[in-house]
Amino acid sequence: MKNILYLHAGAEMYGADKILLDIVSGLDKKEFRPIVILPNDGVLIDKLRRVGIETYVVGYPILRRKYFNLFGIIRYLIYYFKYSKKISRLLSKKNIKIDLIHVNTAAVLEGIYLKKKLHTKLIWHIHEIILKPKIIFKFISYLIGHYSDKCVAVSQAVKKHLMDSGFLTQNQVEVIYNGIDSRKFNPSINYDYLFKEFKIPRESIRVGMIGRVNSWKGQNDFLDAIEPLLEKRDNLYAFIIGSAFSGEEWRVEKLKKRILKQKRNAQIIYFPFRTDNAAVHNFFDILVLPSTNPDPLPTVVLEAMASGKPIVGYNHGGIVEMVVNGYNGVLCEPCDTKQLEKSIAILATNDSLRIKMGNNSLKREADRFSLAKLINNFSKLYLEIIMAGGKLNE
Repeated sequence: MKNILYLHAGAEMYGADKILLDIVSGLDKKEFRPIVILPNDGVLIDKLRRVGIETYVVGYPILRRKYFNLFGIIRYLIYYFKYSKKISRLLSKKNIKIDLIHVNTAAVLEGIYLKKKLHTKLIWHIHEIILKPKIIFKFISYLIGHYSDKCVAVSQAVKKHLMDSGFLTQNQVEVIYNGIDSRKFNPSINYDYLFKEFKIPRESIRVGMIGRVNSWKGQNDFLDAIEPLLEKRDNLYAFIIGSAFSGEEWRVEKLKKRILKQKRNAQIIYFPFRTDNAAVHNFFDILVLPSTNPDPLPTVVLEAMASGKPIVGYNHGGIVEMVVNGYNGVLCEPCDTKQLEKSIAILATNDSLRIKMGNNSLKREADRFSLAKLINNFSKLYLEIIMAGGKLNE
């Protein structure tokens, strides 16, 4: 049995969190023993332990903007070595010999220390497209290229971005698409209770977005596009589901204030992070994800596809590999809210087109983005790297 150590940036249940849970839950436990060490408590901890995954909490630092100054760098380095050593001691105390480290984000650098300390191999699983600060993108890309035995990108868009840094070659980066568990996300999941919870009529058309409230996920673009449509259609409702990072709650307050100022604010519903997104996807008629920066491979789009829903988004990033324009959704010019408005309007007023595109989403998700493919691809890669005598990218 091979012992695999997983490091990740948090313990919530957004895209990369869900993918981590799905990977470690789906591995053949006769072949692999996953050990997950997270930097803080959260809902992900409970879910991991509930399915029998060995999980620990060690407060290692995550590379965030708060460290991007002289004092922050010093503080980060102190915490980095302190908690990296603590992870090493924990594994030693538990008598766990690690065969492979899987770092599930670009923002966790502790895998480098542990790779050297434990004399093992390192997979760096990249879910991000880092645009700014450019120096941080270059720095992280250098570390990935220099220290990982294999870099896994969640999309071709992520792979291209990494290679554009100049620090990684074609052979160093492998694309493994995320997958969705169709037992958790499918059109048969009940959502009737949501009509009562949100107090809206069943004959309504429901357009929603789900995602982190941050600077680039596109909540404001969504409101720019949907507000004119709400004034024309009494039966149209807009939903924004998601919370901000800790310390950035002001973004949610700002969003709520904007919603309250709208004439049709009764038709706009904001709700923080939820655990019943499988039902929420079925409740929506259309998913909109207008990320203003390229989104690597948004899991929420895969969830909507598995739920049989059409998607409207911007034509950049990983969504281009998920949504075929005119087949299972509509892709608009990035940041063109007028085009976004027209695209939403077309689907909101055409029941048969929504159904057709939703069915196409189901087919495309099953063919290209299944959970079984995700698990199988990682299982094969783990064994290849563990069995290899040296770095695979050399």
